[in-house]
Amino acid sequence: MICELDTVILLKDRPLENLVKGGMGAVAMIHDGGKAFEVEFVTLAGDTLGVLTLTADEIRPISARDVPHVRVA
Repeated sequence: MICELDTVILLKDRPLENLVKGGMGAVAMIHDGGKAFEVEFVTLAGDTLGVLTLTADEIRPISARDVPHVRVA
């Protein structure tokens, strides 16, 4: 179950927003009981890359086995 303020992982590339599969974002709002989520993606310095409305099949919760990866936006 994904809750507000949870960190989530992007499951699909979003080239128009310069976001790639595996990017981490924070859930800012939940729509329709979990059918869609407002997710903010930021750089490590805290600059916002984008705020997207994503469906439940486009994100997943983080897991204990996830390893962060750094790239230049």
